[in-house]
Amino acid sequence: MNAALRREIKALIVESCDKDCDPAAIGDDDLLFGPEAPLQLDSLDALQVSMAIKKRYGLRLTDSKETRRILASVANLADHLETWLAARP
Repeated sequence: MNAALRREIKALIVESCDKDCDPAAIGDDDLLFGPEAPLQLDSLDALQVSMAIKKRYGLRLTDSKETRRILASVANLADHLETWLAARP
């Protein structure tokens, strides 16, 4: 499921942040935020991604420090989301 989830997350990021790029061009371990990141996402993009994750999966990211770690890369987000989805009843 993780590979499919990662593809889905990449598409969600591109769509929610209104980026003009192919989701497949985003590396699983690429940094998502900051000037050195390929997409150079910012705090507004983080909010957009968080809202899209909440809408699509029901996961609410509340702790800002933890959210920064989770949203650092597609791999981090997919791993966290997969763990969260597996723990749901």
